[in-house]
Amino acid sequence: MHLGAKCLIAGAIAIGASVLPAVAQQSDPNAPQVVLTGGKILTLDGQSTIAQALAIRDGKILAVGSDAAIKPLAGPQTRVIDLAGKSVVPGLIDTHAHFKAAGLGDYVVYLGGAKDVAGALDLIRAFVAKKRPGAWITTGGWHPPSQLAEKRYLTRQELDSVSPNNPVYLRTVGHFSMANSLALQKAGISKSTPDPAGGAFERDASGDINGVLVETAIPLVENIVPPYTEDEELRQYRLAEAALNRLGITSVVEGATSARDTQILQKLALAGDATVRVGTMFRPEPPADSAGWDAIMSGNGATSGFGDDWLKLGGIKIFYDGGMTLKTAMMRDAYPDSHDDYHGIAQVTPERLKQLVSIANLRGWRVGVHVVGDLGVDQVLDAFEAADKEKSIKDRRFVLIHASLIRPEQMERARRVGARIDFQNAFMWDKAATVARFLGRPTADRAVPTRTLIEKMGLENLGAGTDFPVNPLNPFLTMYIMVTRKDPAGQVYGASEAIGREQALRLYTSAASRYMFEETRKGTLEAGKLADLVVLSADFMTVPDDQIKDITADMTMVGGKIVFQR
Repeated sequence: MHLGAKCLIAGAIAIGASVLPAVAQQSDPNAPQVVLTGGKILTLDGQSTIAQALAIRDGKILAVGSDAAIKPLAGPQTRVIDLAGKSVVPGLIDTHAHFKAAGLGDYVVYLGGAKDVAGALDLIRAFVAKKRPGAWITTGGWHPPSQLAEKRYLTRQELDSVSPNNPVYLRTVGHFSMANSLALQKAGISKSTPDPAGGAFERDASGDINGVLVETAIPLVENIVPPYTEDEELRQYRLAEAALNRLGITSVVEGATSARDTQILQKLALAGDATVRVGTMFRPEPPADSAGWDAIMSGNGATSGFGDDWLKLGGIKIFYDGGMTLKTAMMRDAYPDSHDDYHGIAQVTPERLKQLVSIANLRGWRVGVHVVGDLGVDQVLDAFEAADKEKSIKDRRFVLIHASLIRPEQMERARRVGARIDFQNAFMWDKAATVARFLGRPTADRAVPTRTLIEKMGLENLGAGTDFPVNPLNPFLTMYIMVTRKDPAGQVYGASEAIGREQALRLYTSAASRYMFEETRKGTLEAGKLADLVVLSADFMTVPDDQIKDITADMTMVGGKIVFQR
């Protein structure tokens, strides 16, 4: 039976048949701890079955079926929850987010709501007023060129005007940052400091540094910002996981994980405090020499797949090009307004990329590469194909992360080598107009080509996420964009790339679970799988298109435990 059909189910009830005779006995160890009844349960199994009820025991789904089949499984100690007709979907999986940012509200100034330079400066001024002189002022990801009316970054002089006694370092989307004079001074950066290879200090008309840091110039300030204490970081991750649970997210792939992040996440999991299942993409800084990179890849012997249901090593993350909203994505065609045949910025050479991928592969690591532009995709696929000749990657699910401007023939190359694409339609929410401005409307229309990706690669080789905090974390907003291709103004970009609702939902569930090789553990609501699920405020399959983005989680369960209830 398929989504939208009448509720049924008997298939998964074979389990129930063996349990029924003993259900009434209070001592029956086979009785479920929780039973959900009276709902519309979108199992997303291979037949797109819709059920009414579901039983949970020991953190896993015991049985799924009709009310008549599931209710008798309940014992005297079973908690029975009446869904009152509400829809239930598998726990949502964001396959690319920097989710710690969701727990930083008390620690950084939030600039996501700033509409112009003056508004951003007012927010910084107010935050500085709550801090002691000398304390660092930082922020999470935001995007001034698409967000601010002036379509630009803040200068150090502007930052100095609201924070003369506190060093200010403003992160954006990972390719540009801003710093005030005090922060630059602490980093030893002055007018005479040369641009680092692969990056730059933007300068004013007089040649002086204006405070905007590009690509490899970023770590020169980033690395001197004092780290948080362990207790602070544990609290940040607890707050972040609670924020994800409120949105119905039960699993996430942390897109660029440091060794410190892994350590904190492990402590959280070992303490039994985790409420989100985390896959990590470890992002070490590549040393200049191959021997140094090989030593990192050798590590202590652990490789991709090491871990458990709560924390698992996903692979190695490598940055290659920049972004389409930053004019740094590596493009086959020169940027429309460039006067010097500018094609974007790569952080390493194609030869160096091949070397990094090769060593990681030979050491047993799966690799995910940040790549956005079509020229960048060409070169990442070259590296994957070269690595495949040394040691097969075809069953290893190497990842092109973003691949926002991938071409149809590149999708076919990716499928042949066994790679997957994990993309983020959320880039086409408040940034589509910026993409059109920098790269032209035809390029904006073909960005994040979701329908073509499904046609060329199959859902099983794809996954969806947000790249939060660059984009909003709300999964229902992302699914709304997949289905409508609309931006906040209602402007449609690339209508032919819109997809159906079940496809959108699967990109966040059954397909997404394959990122961490966990399709037999989660992603659908079937007997034997982890009891990760979300009760929705509205029926995802039937609400009007424009209301998809407004759906919320009424209840989120992870391993059969309620981690959020509205």
